[in-house]
Amino acid sequence: MLAVDPLANTRIAGLTAKERALRVATRVGATRVLVVDDTTQVAGWRDGRTCPLLIVRADQLVHTPLVAPLVAAALPGDGIVAAVVPAGALVQDLTTGAYAGAMIATGAHADAVVAAIVGGDTELAGFVEGATKLPHGRIARAPIRTPEERRAAHRLLYQILIKPQDNAITRYLYRPVSFPLTRLLVWTPITPNQISYMVAILVAIGLYFTAQPSHNSATFGTVIILIASYVDCCDGEVARVKLLSSKFGAWVDTIVDELSSVGYTVALGWHCHLIYGPTFFGTLPFDPWLLGIWIALPAFAVTIYCIYYNIIVAVGSANSQDYVGSFEVVAGNREGSVKLVPAAPKAIVTTRELPGWLQWLATYAPYVVRRDFISWGAVVLAALHWTHGGFITLVLGAVVTGAIVAIDHIKLRSLRRAIIRRGLVVEAP
Repeated sequence: MLAVDPLANTRIAGLTAKERALRVATRVGATRVLVVDDTTQVAGWRDGRTCPLLIVRADQLVHTPLVAPLVAAALPGDGIVAAVVPAGALVQDLTTGAYAGAMIATGAHADAVVAAIVGGDTELAGFVEGATKLPHGRIARAPIRTPEERRAAHRLLYQILIKPQDNAITRYLYRPVSFPLTRLLVWTPITPNQISYMVAILVAIGLYFTAQPSHNSATFGTVIILIASYVDCCDGEVARVKLLSSKFGAWVDTIVDELSSVGYTVALGWHCHLIYGPTFFGTLPFDPWLLGIWIALPAFAVTIYCIYYNIIVAVGSANSQDYVGSFEVVAGNREGSVKLVPAAPKAIVTTRELPGWLQWLATYAPYVVRRDFISWGAVVLAALHWTHGGFITLVLGAVVTGAIVAIDHIKLRSLRRAIIRRGLVVEAP
């Protein structure tokens, strides 16, 4: 990390430029990193090592897409691959094709680069001239020399918070609140995992109040759980901005999410049991609210198992939003192997244009099964003192969802067994 310029100590979104560059390097697989404040530090640092050498200038904001294309490239045995500005770059301070501040050197070229740095050449312009040039990714770098450039760098970096899985409710109801909160949290030492633990505590408090025999208490508890869902957006946002994403953190986040869904259904059912009693639907030989809880619990268990089998075994993710209902089989990277890829959605072709209301319904109706919509819907129903309707809806939703994902699970298992019977190997995602 070339951090000889004082700009390397400039803080962007809670990290100095050199701290961010260091995290970028380790994120792409660097096993040994030297942050160079004084070029004499480099002397003798590489003695006896023959692995590729990554050089990143830390006098600018850098993000993973600056370096990732270099690491993924077929590196020469003895040469240099340099990151350059792509056409249509979001930051226009450099011309297309100009050196963007990161390179990988191999063989004798790596030793020559080290010698040049020791001699005080941190621009490395002569090495860039003869390098193989690769355009960097979309959100990769930005200058930070002036206050205006630093503000622009912040705006550029925060674009990574927009996730492709976000639906309209998340984008327009949740992100406008979570983004400002995230912008505050990134300047604190609070970690994404600590945010997840905070969410768990808020959910536990919300469940306690929801389970009480009072409509006002249930409404208050439901609002707390809604607040927790907003805070929950921040752990992933902080992780992406500060390059702190981890599999452990992803699992902590998703476990808290699932337990909050199950816990809220149980707490709301217990609330209905206490406030409405077993005679709400007339004289029955059982308590319908407790029965609803016992119906929902196995339905949730089936859903959780099927979804996480799907995303772990077939998708290769720890995020339930990446769940895929059906797969196609394509050739693998090795002979005798295949891969499962998400099946392309099949459009429903209509012979005439749909009415506006029906088009709107077709677009937004799928969102009603998403957790972010359910959180808001639960608050509305609790505020109207329709907690019984909310509980019944949650139980029915759990049963229907469990049935759908169970069918998908059986199809996925059958597909994998059919592949194995053909003597083929299914590559891990």
